[in-house]
Amino acid sequence: MNRTDFPILKETVHGRPLVYLDNAATSQKPQAVIDAIADAYSHWNSNIHRGVHHLSQVATMKHEEARQAVAEFIGAKNSDEIIFTKGTTDSLNALAFALGEKPTPSLKGGEPRAWIEEGDEIIVSAVEHHSNIVPWQMLCERKKAVLRHIPLREDQTLDIEAFKGLLNEKTKLVSVAHVSNVLGIINPVDEIVRIAHSHGVPVCIDGAQSVPHMQVDVQALDCDFLAFSGHKMYGPTGIGVLYGKREWLEQLPPHEGGGEMINHVRWSGTTYNDLPYKFEAGTPNFVGSYALHKAVEYMQSIGWEAIEAHERELTEYCEQQLAAIEGIHVYAAGQPKAGVISFNVYSQKSKVESQKPNEGLIHPFDIGTLLDQQGVAVRTGHHCAEPLIDELGVPGTVRVSFGLYNDKSDVDAFIAALKKAIMILS
Repeated sequence: MNRTDFPILKETVHGRPLVYLDNAATSQKPQAVIDAIADAYSHWNSNIHRGVHHLSQVATMKHEEARQAVAEFIGAKNSDEIIFTKGTTDSLNALAFALGEKPTPSLKGGEPRAWIEEGDEIIVSAVEHHSNIVPWQMLCERKKAVLRHIPLREDQTLDIEAFKGLLNEKTKLVSVAHVSNVLGIINPVDEIVRIAHSHGVPVCIDGAQSVPHMQVDVQALDCDFLAFSGHKMYGPTGIGVLYGKREWLEQLPPHEGGGEMINHVRWSGTTYNDLPYKFEAGTPNFVGSYALHKAVEYMQSIGWEAIEAHERELTEYCEQQLAAIEGIHVYAAGQPKAGVISFNVYSQKSKVESQKPNEGLIHPFDIGTLLDQQGVAVRTGHHCAEPLIDELGVPGTVRVSFGLYNDKSDVDAFIAALKKAIMILS
């Protein structure tokens, strides 16, 4: 892993070398991605799909090449199954809207019926990011449907037996995170898909924390939908993907109207464009898609085997170092993780086992602030997963998360800074 490919890692923070351990929030960008953005605006910036002139043709080609590259990256059957969005949140909101509107033709034949209607049920899990909770809550409020969630077991893994009990004839969708952005646990999404499909229920996977860290093959998983973001996988902000099986995307209605998503517009009505364009109203982020393509190429040049092994080794090493510090409580300790560790610090080790989880707790914000003063960037708070943090019974956690450019020297610097912060705050 060549750290020199990432210019920002040369920066200093408060006079200290930057140690960036907030990759679950957003990853840093290699020079190839930064150069791609400059290249697009410098040499072939032009609106795509609509122009016969040279610049428009080049921009269109770059955008569609990116779509094909992303399709191959996640194992989609066809590039038409790749919808470019602003990111994971945008993807999930688009899907939530579409599932609540009447399709053409009907998903079930006969009179058109929205997939989610009054009395129907949607299942998420206890570890979800707000992006995979709030859109479904909004849909349920709009359609008078019911949102349920898979609970956690004592080891903070999903209770699959409880999940089986939640499924019934009213269940119309399961939407779960592949990897928890708080706990780092890799959820058994293959098993969840298999169980849900045995009940005729489609599954959406929030891949925001998995696609950057492990090989995700949508055909192997057999998921119906997958959402992820470019900015967490070394690409630019403002670009993401909603993958959907063709049989679903052909029937679901678009969530936005305007240019590009139309076939014909008449005062008598509008007909929609073919896939994937009916879901991409307006001028798409063709510069973002091009830069995302470069991020995909960068990851592929390293290879999944190397990326996964490297990040797994770092995560295990960091968790071992944390376990050796008195007063540290690591959540989901010992569970297989995808580059994310959450923990809290207690002023007395005995308080870790207390029935009052906040007793002796050093506030995560204070830890994060002192780490920042030493050049170490981590995330603190509820991590946009308040229901999970509430279940843990704490005001928040400290979260470290790794990217392919991190190494053991980053972990060592973090641990040294953490020990100093604990000494100051204890």
